[in-house]
Amino acid sequence: MAASILIADDDPVQRRLVENMVQKCGYETVVVESGDAAMAVLTGPDASTIDAIVLDLVMPGLDGMGVLAKIREASLNIPVIVQTAHGGIDNVVSAMRAGAQDFVVKPVGIERLQVSLRNALNTSALKGELQRIRHSREGRLTFADIITRSEAMAGVLRTAQKAGGSSIPVLIEGESGVGKELFARAIHGSSERKAKPFVAVNCGAIPDNLVESILFGHEKGAFTGATERHMGKFVEASGGTLFLDEVSELPLTAQVKLLRALQEGAVEAVGGRKPVKVDVRIISATNRKLLDRVKGGHFREDLFYRLHVLPLTLPPLRARREDIPHLLRHFLARFAAEENRAISGISGEAVAYLSGFDWPGNIRQLENAVYRAVVMSESDQLGLADFPLVSTSAPTTVGPDMASDPITVAPSNSHLTGPVMVSGSDIPIAPLPSQGALMMLNGDGEVRPLEEMENDIIRFAISHYRGQMSEVARRLKIGRSTLYRKLDESQSGDSEPGNAEPTGSP
Repeated sequence: MAASILIADDDPVQRRLVENMVQKCGYETVVVESGDAAMAVLTGPDASTIDAIVLDLVMPGLDGMGVLAKIREASLNIPVIVQTAHGGIDNVVSAMRAGAQDFVVKPVGIERLQVSLRNALNTSALKGELQRIRHSREGRLTFADIITRSEAMAGVLRTAQKAGGSSIPVLIEGESGVGKELFARAIHGSSERKAKPFVAVNCGAIPDNLVESILFGHEKGAFTGATERHMGKFVEASGGTLFLDEVSELPLTAQVKLLRALQEGAVEAVGGRKPVKVDVRIISATNRKLLDRVKGGHFREDLFYRLHVLPLTLPPLRARREDIPHLLRHFLARFAAEENRAISGISGEAVAYLSGFDWPGNIRQLENAVYRAVVMSESDQLGLADFPLVSTSAPTTVGPDMASDPITVAPSNSHLTGPVMVSGSDIPIAPLPSQGALMMLNGDGEVRPLEEMENDIIRFAISHYRGQMSEVARRLKIGRSTLYRKLDESQSGDSEPGNAEPTGSP
């Protein structure tokens, strides 16, 4: 999914010109004709996710300066590029002081607008990464720090946000690397306990004979090697949140004591004489199905129901492929800055290939792949060759020769020759003739199955609209999720998927 740009301009001609240029730069657009409409898009009940704004300064009603003021009041961290027919220095200074990131004079050229958008998105991604790291360290991480545009994550986010308003125990299930601890920190950071400690414990990394000591503490001399008193993680997290990662790996003896601690709100240290009262909110996580562990006799059923009060299941990255381009942009901006590398972006070919890879290690694997590519690359743009561990494995849904929108994190002076709008979530679809002729009969003179004709229509629409999947779904009057499902069904039904051709050209 490409970045979404909000365009606010009262002049219909200028609005359409800017919309066309932004789309040619490879971005999706949301167009409004007033400042009030722009704020409705940004803050209304049906607010859209916007990555950057192209804002006209002179509009009737709420003008550009008013929109900048309201954006600042709402604490929205969205980069704004202002444009006006009046290029006086006073306008420039006023707009920049009001929070604008860049300034262009009408009529803006496509090269200038492209550079401004690239810089805006680059700066926004880097600021977002730095803010996310800072919030995580300070225990102030919230759901606004989670990078996702996926419909598969929408329900999970809504449930998790409701959990943040209470102290209900939460069990987060999901594969390794999907971001379970990130969600746990966001729940804590959105709760009334956010000023108190967030203590994380990896239950799978603790030796069995030390689990009780680490969780509940021990007194000096309680066992060999106990040379001093240790308070334990429960006491350390009192007033805040205790995150039990890989809770399914706890030995049965420790599970008994954990159950008692949760029931009584008190813990007893190893070698201690009396229990200590604790006020702890429990968030647990596992990369296994905890109920299967219960059925196998490896986890206590009564403890399961204590932890499984509000379950959350995070989908793997392969189920939310539309998030991959956005994650790539953020990781690239961060690592390029950390490693002091002047890398301008990721090629469209690489974005398409990475978006089609299954990522068994999920977000953690994607992050490490970008880190390695930034360090090892000898070019100013990452290509498919910079991801050797990925490129040696065939992706599930995207062919290695398929083009997609490149991700750029630095300005480029190259001229545009036309957009390549094939999304990284698409599969290779053979383009149909430009006239759109649809064969109704097969070679035997019989009417073709409806499913085959539907597939041909979808393939033609993707070719006709140059892979702009939002436009394809809109013209076909179906949802994007339905479109992707039909594409997946079409690909899985092909007898020779390797013969498919790309819809775009590199």
